[in-house]
Amino acid sequence: MHTREEKMEAFGRFLDILDELREKCPWDRKQTNESLRPNTIEETYELCDALMRGDSHDICKELGDVLLHVAFYAKIGSETGDFDMKDVCDRLCEKLIFRHPHVFGDAKAETAGQVSENWEQLKLKEKDGNKSVLSGVPAALPSLIKAYRIQDKARNVGFDWEERTQVWDKVKEEIQEFQAEVEQMDKEKAEAEFGDVMFSLVNAARLYKINPDNALERTNQKFIRRFNYVEAHSIKQGKNLKEMSLEEMDALWNEAKRQEQAKVDD
Repeated sequence: MHTREEKMEAFGRFLDILDELREKCPWDRKQTNESLRPNTIEETYELCDALMRGDSHDICKELGDVLLHVAFYAKIGSETGDFDMKDVCDRLCEKLIFRHPHVFGDAKAETAGQVSENWEQLKLKEKDGNKSVLSGVPAALPSLIKAYRIQDKARNVGFDWEERTQVWDKVKEEIQEFQAEVEQMDKEKAEAEFGDVMFSLVNAARLYKINPDNALERTNQKFIRRFNYVEAHSIKQGKNLKEMSLEEMDALWNEAKRQEQAKVDD
């Protein structure tokens, strides 16, 4: 690994290159916070994809892309006189120190759980911190992740099940209410109840230390692999998917499933 001096030199070189691009490149010169924002979202998702795949080469590359956006926003801030990269780093350092009194102060926290319990209370005490427990949940978060964050923040102030097994009664209750509305053919109420089902399942995942977004993405990727197998083998058989019966597609699906399981067993 590189020394601290080498890391600082590399970061300084990066900032110098960004300064030059901002001055001399027509595309970089015209960028604003608004124009960069969609690309920032895309780069963040590309990093998430690399993290899910565990691809260290791509993780390194995508981290660089995200870092470019962080520095770019700071560069724009310096041009307007609002803040610069030093301000960004200083505020981050101050926040990290304030939120870790068990490291930089006299507070005691022996476990990650204790640290998490103190976290929300500390955020409420910050000068520019959250005004309420749930105000720190970004409105633009994807719904599945937002549900998890809402529940986790509520847990940090003691609003949670006494025993995690209690959540299953709630899951069953919500499923029954959803089924009842579906049978009544009331789409609006059924949609609301389906939301309750999903929220309760996210709650169950949280209680059992499962990240629901990661879990769903694993299932997405599994479905893609198996469906691609079905499609590829239907082509080998000289058939179009629309021409195949459900039984034929199921047979190929189960074949793909068996092959995946065989690889796991190996």
